[in-house]
Amino acid sequence: MVKPKQQVLLDRVRRLTRRHALGPLINILAKLHPADIAEIIKYLTNAEKKKVFGLINDPEKAADVLSELDITDCVLLLSGMSEDDITRILREMPSDDAAELISNLPEEISQRVLQLMEQEDQKDVEELLQYEEKTAGRIMTPEFFALHEDVTAEGAIQAIRKNSEAEMVFYVYVLDARGHLVGVVSLRQLVMVSPGTRLKDIMTQDVISVTTDTDQEEVARIVERYDFLAIPVVDEKNHLVGIITVDDVIDVLREEATEDIMKMVGTKEEEYVYHDKVTRVARLRLPWLITNLFGGLVTGYIMWLFKVTIKDMLALITFIPVITGMGGNVGVQSSSIMVRGFATGKVSLGRVRMFLVREILIGFMMGVSCGIVVGLVGYLWHHSLVLGLVVGIAMMAAMTVAASMGTLVPTFFRRIHIDPAIASGPFVTTSNDIVGILIYLATATLFLKVFHLIP
Repeated sequence: MVKPKQQVLLDRVRRLTRRHALGPLINILAKLHPADIAEIIKYLTNAEKKKVFGLINDPEKAADVLSELDITDCVLLLSGMSEDDITRILREMPSDDAAELISNLPEEISQRVLQLMEQEDQKDVEELLQYEEKTAGRIMTPEFFALHEDVTAEGAIQAIRKNSEAEMVFYVYVLDARGHLVGVVSLRQLVMVSPGTRLKDIMTQDVISVTTDTDQEEVARIVERYDFLAIPVVDEKNHLVGIITVDDVIDVLREEATEDIMKMVGTKEEEYVYHDKVTRVARLRLPWLITNLFGGLVTGYIMWLFKVTIKDMLALITFIPVITGMGGNVGVQSSSIMVRGFATGKVSLGRVRMFLVREILIGFMMGVSCGIVVGLVGYLWHHSLVLGLVVGIAMMAAMTVAASMGTLVPTFFRRIHIDPAIASGPFVTTSNDIVGILIYLATATLFLKVFHLIP
């Protein structure tokens, strides 16, 4: 949501863009912080985004703006630029951000941009691109600050003063003669000890680090757990190869949360790229809707199988939307809790049984409460005790089963190494509709036969 002050600025930028008033626009952009420019760009149309970004003449400021935007917007803004202009901007970006951008550009453009980059920058970017996407190696920066364990505190402080390339100097990583990570010293420790104290005498030896192939979600969980400003990345031989800073972790958390939400509603993050291309967006959403379509057909077939029951007690139709709707809602609630729990590390496969029992109890308690209410409504509305009992018991059973399915389905996907986020939303809702209808009509048939209301 745009704040009032930002809304005024956004409206002004839009107005100047439509009028092609380039001079005033350039003046406004020159005075704004890169983060504020990025915030404005988010709310512009694609054409407006490209026009505004193209007016930023300072490559360093343009790079800072890109660092504040989602990768989809970054690719859009660079897509219409020359390879030389892209290279000038990427030179001003940290290696990890540059690698992320290059990996998302069309291959012919990315290869040309790499060739135009300076040899040292090109080497850093190519090394990062060798790692798998969404791993620590891909999002780390090779520009870190590390010293030998025999360096003194005074020597370390002098080295920090001379160093201008390291992205994070709140921590000094300590290496042995073979380049192995053996400790870490905070900047506070350096200024608190006597100048002649060696790093190995004050360093924390139990260093928490991640390897280059660690999943980025796991990296985010570790940084969140220990409140680090940065975490070191090592290779299989414990050589320090880079660090991941907290700003990159925030980007990971936002990216993973967005991805999970998109999967839970049956679409993909690419919608943001193709938001003005309705055909492409429809193709992204269609697969899950087709799943829902077939689920609805199965539900209709089940109702046809129980046509005798429905015919003999037509009032059963009244509560079909209630049974399916409540079961679907409970299932989505449980599956959302599980999906988010797996993503944040609060739920593990070893603790699934505990969560399953909890969700079954919760589903049962909610089912009893809702079942009593809907049962009374059925009795008072249609003056049928049998109908009231059928609806009440079916509601209780459907909600209990829905809660258990909402727990088990994401767990199943997790066990077979598929993102459990796809188990939520359309999948759980459709399956619970089918199960809910089956429970409801089977219960009705049983009761009607017991009370000899149908042959």
